[in-house]
Amino acid sequence: MLPAAARMRRRGEFTEALREGSRAGRPLLSAHLLVRPEHDEPARVGFVVSRAVGGAVVRNRVRRQLRHLARRYLGSLPEGSLLVVRANSRTAAARQADLAAELDLVIEALLRRQGKALLR
Repeated sequence: MLPAAARMRRRGEFTEALREGSRAGRPLLSAHLLVRPEHDEPARVGFVVSRAVGGAVVRNRVRRQLRHLARRYLGSLPEGSLLVVRANSRTAAARQADLAAELDLVIEALLRRQGKALLR
């Protein structure tokens, strides 16, 4: 589970990250990363899982899986950054290992664009 301080909850933060952040995508998911150097708060992560993924039970399961996987990237994200992970419609049928591999690729691409390295 993600710590409460590391979770995005405000609509404005989601909008800001989606509009101004850099984007990387794969068949199962895409992500937007906005690095805000003027903020000294911890990095925060938010999730977008639409109805295209499935019913409420499926969407909640996918969101829990993504939260669990995103927890290990908190140390790699720059302070004050906002990361939005968006699940695509095929995510519900994906295996956990495939989802983890794609999230790893997406976050690595986003950090590389910022001149940062993924801490493993």
